[in-house]
Amino acid sequence: MSTRPASPTLDEVAVLAGVSRATVSRVINDSPRVSPEAREAVQAAVAELRYVPNRMARSLVTRRTDTIALVLNEPNTQVFSDPFFASIVRGLSATLADTDLNLVLLTARDEREQEKVGRYARQGHVDGVILMSLHSQDPLPDILAVAGVPLVLCGRPFDGREVAYVDADNSGGAVVATEHLLGTGRRRIATVTGPLDMIAGVDRYAGWRQALTAAGVEPDPALVAEGDFTEAGGRRAMEELLARAPDLDGVFVASDPMAAGALRALRAAGRRVPEDVAVVGFDDAAVAETTDPPLTTVAQPLADMTPLLTELLMRQIDGVAGPAESRICQTHLVRRASA
Repeated sequence: MSTRPASPTLDEVAVLAGVSRATVSRVINDSPRVSPEAREAVQAAVAELRYVPNRMARSLVTRRTDTIALVLNEPNTQVFSDPFFASIVRGLSATLADTDLNLVLLTARDEREQEKVGRYARQGHVDGVILMSLHSQDPLPDILAVAGVPLVLCGRPFDGREVAYVDADNSGGAVVATEHLLGTGRRRIATVTGPLDMIAGVDRYAGWRQALTAAGVEPDPALVAEGDFTEAGGRRAMEELLARAPDLDGVFVASDPMAAGALRALRAAGRRVPEDVAVVGFDDAAVAETTDPPLTTVAQPLADMTPLLTELLMRQIDGVAGPAESRICQTHLVRRASA
């Protein structure tokens, strides 16, 4: 009966390279305390023997897992249907593709699941966490901070706490969207907000108010309906607005999926877009090009945000980060036929 050949050992690499076992270990763990000649000899021996380092043993030395977690505080259905989440996952995966880092995706829908994720991180399964879709009462940031786990938020912290984060200029983007509607002559401009226990929802609502106030238009509470970043939620909110303020002539919708739902509600109510009601969304998701009419929207700077999320997290993991580093990435308006 044939037996599988044993994997080459660290000692065999050392013998073939003509160096000590400790030198081989230093080369494999990328230590700078190795001469170029020794490094070259070890790398040649590793290639000849097809030696594969034991990652578990290596992690005991470096105390690194080479794994980071992306944690999303939303139901699985929304995580996999919302284009913003999908874009962030794709962007992070692309950023890490040429590195030795692995990405794990975790969802935490409620307090119990967030505590579970906190235990997982505290037990050393990941080197750090990128946390998305944070709601105002979520306990996970505190759990990770107390445990000293490197953490970066995708989105400004709701309570202004000292924590690293990367965010889009949500309020500035909403200002530009509302100014565009004002520039087309609209004056009864409504908004479908995101959830107001999330900073993106709060900031985009604030930008709508800011633009109206600067133009001398008093923000009307009757022209505000809260959505949930889903298409169905956008349709419900638009129906509510039409019932309450049938004379509205423009609407800023705080996400493209909600805007797609709003367009359906407007069509069902016999309103022409943009002739009767102009619509601007937020995200520049793929759906914005396929709605009828195609959606004018505010583009998220995802190509800038995803590398920065990884960079700020790795700076913490490597111990070179300053206190609570943050980055705000600029948005811009993409004009199509809806406004």
